[in-house]
Amino acid sequence: MLDLIIKNGQCYINGELKDADVAIKDGKIHKIGQISDDAKEIVNAEGQTVLPGCIDTQTHFREPGSTDTEDLHSGSKAAIVGGITSVFEMPNTNPPTSNKIEFQKKLDLAKNRMYCNYAFYFGATADNANDLSNLKDLEGCCGIKLFAGSSTGNLLVADEADIEKVFQSSSKVVAVHSEDEAILNVNKKLIKKGDVHTHPVWRSVECAMSSTRRIVRIAEKYNKKAHVLHVTTKEEVDFLSQHKGNITFEITPQHLTLYAPECYDKLGTYAQMNPPLRDKSHYDRLWYGVKNNYNDTIGSDHAPHLKVNKEKEYPNSPSGMPGVQTLMPVMLNHVNDGKLSLNQLINLVCENPVKIFGIKNKGFIKEGYDADFTIVDMNKIIEIKNENIESKCAWSPFHGYKFKGSPVATIINGIVKMKNGKILGSPEGKPLLFKNEFK
Repeated sequence: MLDLIIKNGQCYINGELKDADVAIKDGKIHKIGQISDDAKEIVNAEGQTVLPGCIDTQTHFREPGSTDTEDLHSGSKAAIVGGITSVFEMPNTNPPTSNKIEFQKKLDLAKNRMYCNYAFYFGATADNANDLSNLKDLEGCCGIKLFAGSSTGNLLVADEADIEKVFQSSSKVVAVHSEDEAILNVNKKLIKKGDVHTHPVWRSVECAMSSTRRIVRIAEKYNKKAHVLHVTTKEEVDFLSQHKGNITFEITPQHLTLYAPECYDKLGTYAQMNPPLRDKSHYDRLWYGVKNNYNDTIGSDHAPHLKVNKEKEYPNSPSGMPGVQTLMPVMLNHVNDGKLSLNQLINLVCENPVKIFGIKNKGFIKEGYDADFTIVDMNKIIEIKNENIESKCAWSPFHGYKFKGSPVATIINGIVKMKNGKILGSPEGKPLLFKNEFK
């Protein structure tokens, strides 16, 4: 007997929506087609779209260290309510995940506590090159995270010689927070106390572009893979589009939805993040990049902080906003608005993460692949409300926004974990597996 059949849905298979049933057995996709076998459970997806399990390649779940703000358990609940089946989680915790002992501790913390599947970044430091050179076989490791400019936490590799060392010794994709620390320090004098509108003045276009140029030059010099995170400037979109191949990049949903000065007028320090939300000319160019398939992934950069901290006077307010729960509703609304196609979105949150990072058996609805699915209703309108946010921070920059298109079920390893906003069962997420092909 089959474990589960998803019936009557339109399934995203080989770049097309097809009327098909999907049979699941032992956590795998067993058969695709018209299925009349018996199953322990049937999910009726009539009028709904069955997507491969969506992956958020940038989240900060704050454990260990700041578990009052978020932890692996609460962050994973926010993920599955938002239709996210797998997350990559960041190492700027306290202590940082920058050696194998701390990495193993994080895997131990995740076991039977995370609803979604997961992988963790290994944090680069100025002196852990030996560790970075042999991560190929490290279970649950998606890549190396490099902070070229300071943000939340104390992981920072600012010196060019040290950045070279990280790339030279890297045995995985190096995902980069790309801001130039020297320029950040020089620009500090431009910060106006109490005025968050000066955030993009301090963390300027030049600050981002200078760092990104350096990262690309170093990655190309050593023929290593770099993935530039949360790109915010029109200059970087144009530059990175000329350097494809080993260089890939991400844009966040918030940079495709909010822009200055309106976002700061409306949200104040709640709109503060690194790199910052910028003016509409950058927003428009980011969309140009999305439409022309320049960028490779959409990651939420889920970076929650408690309201009591976000409401401190700028610049004492921390940077970052939650996003793992709203990534799919925000982007599905953009699909409904005709700003990108469903195919493009699936490339960005399913297929490209699998290709760039070498994830095994995910990202596609294919027989033999893992049974991870995000089932969406493209016509369902939802209103984002702070009280419905699963993150411990209990707020969203999109509070009060109405979005058309919403996840209605999340299936992970063949088990329904979310249905119509309700979390089901217990946390049984597993570490992602990776192919060991890396030059």
